[in-house]
Amino acid sequence: METKSFKIRDIAIGGGAPVTIQSMTNTDTRDARATAAQILELEAAGCEIVRFSVYDEDCAKAIPTIRELTHIPLVADIHFDHRLAIAAIENGIDKVRINPGNIGSEAKVRELVAAAKERHIPIRIGVNGGSLEKDVLAKYGVTAEAMVESALSHVAILERCGFEDIVLSLKASTVAKTVEAYRIARERTPYPLHLGVTEAGSGEAALVKSSIGIGSLLLDGIGDTIRVSMTGSPVQEVHAAKRILNAVGLRSEGVEVVSCPTCGRTRVDLPAIVERVSNALPNTDKPLRVAVMGCAVNGPGEAREADIGIAFGSVNAVVFRKGELVYSDKLPGVIDRFIEDVKKELR
Repeated sequence: METKSFKIRDIAIGGGAPVTIQSMTNTDTRDARATAAQILELEAAGCEIVRFSVYDEDCAKAIPTIRELTHIPLVADIHFDHRLAIAAIENGIDKVRINPGNIGSEAKVRELVAAAKERHIPIRIGVNGGSLEKDVLAKYGVTAEAMVESALSHVAILERCGFEDIVLSLKASTVAKTVEAYRIARERTPYPLHLGVTEAGSGEAALVKSSIGIGSLLLDGIGDTIRVSMTGSPVQEVHAAKRILNAVGLRSEGVEVVSCPTCGRTRVDLPAIVERVSNALPNTDKPLRVAVMGCAVNGPGEAREADIGIAFGSVNAVVFRKGELVYSDKLPGVIDRFIEDVKKELR
């Protein structure tokens, strides 16, 4: 099912448009300049849509300054008070995110929808497993079905108002429940889906959860925009999102270093060599697949599959480019020579 399509400022979402990368600031939104500075960092990392909390009137008043100092679409994250969502719209926000479980009565939602409709501002209905409505919890408990019912009940309100610029998210802190909810939603609604695993944690644990949850859905053709939730700097979320999109084949950006896990046949300190190669390469969006392999069993074959690759023996290594053997040279000098060759590929 092809999803509905519309724009968030100048970024297309849905309808087969490329999957976009989102993140969320962790500054005090009332400090407009600090928030804008972090958004600029996120932009530089590759973020395409950014969200920030609007939790009081001062946050809403900061939006014009934030917008003036930044370039990508801005999303106001609203809880508990629909009036803040309206204030955000009036101050120039590009999209609003509300949680059906705490935004208030249907009358309040209708008031918000009227403001959004007048200014052509999309609304994301963001359902979290931890904040479902009481009646839905009583009926289902915290389940994927409950999350979908919560989202679709609020979709119905927006549709009754003649409003269809809607994005849905259905996030749980468990991967299986999140994936199930999105799969059910894709069968029942044509609206674009914002993917993510909420409260995924930090570091490697968060990356694993998000990669499995978001990645499996993207491989099924489900999802229009993604946010990788990670405790700490939001910039790491953008890097993680780019890696996920590269891994599932939806993007080809930056250097990808492919290396083997090593085995008893390996005669070099491959982890150290891989780290050395990776650290020596510039940060770039130019796509390049680099293979660094530890032995002659799979090494030459994998190296041939890469744009440029090296496979090590005990005293020498062979280098391939686009499947063709380029040269053989001795350790340790071959490593420096290989690094320079990779840098030439990136120029």
